[in-house]
Amino acid sequence: MWWCTGVRWQDGRPGWGWRGPRGEGRVSPLAVGGPLQFTVPSDAGRRCGGVVRGGTWTACPYGAELAPQVRGGQCPACAALDRSSSVAADTRADDPRPYRVYLAYFGPGRHKVGITGAERGSVRLLEQAALCFTFLGEGPLMTARRTEAVLGSALRVPDRVPGTAKRAPRFRLPPAAERAAELRHRYEEVTARRDLLPDSLRRLPFRAVDHVALFGLENPAPPPSAEVTALPPGTGLTGTVTAVAGHDVYLTSSGTRLLLDARLTMGLPLTREAGTPSPAPTAPLRIPTDETQPLF
Repeated sequence: MWWCTGVRWQDGRPGWGWRGPRGEGRVSPLAVGGPLQFTVPSDAGRRCGGVVRGGTWTACPYGAELAPQVRGGQCPACAALDRSSSVAADTRADDPRPYRVYLAYFGPGRHKVGITGAERGSVRLLEQAALCFTFLGEGPLMTARRTEAVLGSALRVPDRVPGTAKRAPRFRLPPAAERAAELRHRYEEVTARRDLLPDSLRRLPFRAVDHVALFGLENPAPPPSAEVTALPPGTGLTGTVTAVAGHDVYLTSSGTRLLLDARLTMGLPLTREAGTPSPAPTAPLRIPTDETQPLF
């Protein structure tokens, strides 16, 4: 049996991730404009996805089951174990790999600073649903972490943007040239403060990478009116994908515009079994007013 691991970004494209019984992985297509159809079997349990370390998967030692409404694929114990060995936890100071510091744009006045492994390229930015980004510099892990922290405190550039805040601007974006110009302005504000950028961080030139067209948001359909709240056994979804940004999948289903947070699918043995499943439960979705961050 194969278990869904949610949306995975591979080769610059989204797909459905799957894990097999021995930990093997694969990705199946998820295309903007393409169909979406799956069923949660009526006898299915939703299981914790365990932990992946050093490319090796370890099943959850507790055999934990997850509730249908949980947005994520791990039980609390496995999630804590993952966090304890993450880059953000500062427990990998001896990591010899190079890291990059980036500036990401999520809408007018809404930005963040972060770090990612240099070998990952833009994958981290796609996972985070960054609409536009540029790299600032590259260096050892602790140099990158220190730069991230200094920029956050000195220039009030946050290292986190909540998911609801990321969603708000997606359906009323300025043109690509304006997005790039705003990001360049932030880049120049940061790089002008050479006292904040350590010598061990190799500066990288400004290069705006825009994901809006890739996400399917260049000429977006109207915003969704409802969101999927859970995927209980015996339910399913059928529709046409209109956009994919990070782990958010937008679709039209029976004339209704829906938002599916694909973290709800993690740990489920999704199928296309015969029959007519019950519709997945939904709730009205209110797109919050976009309150931009204060500028530098």
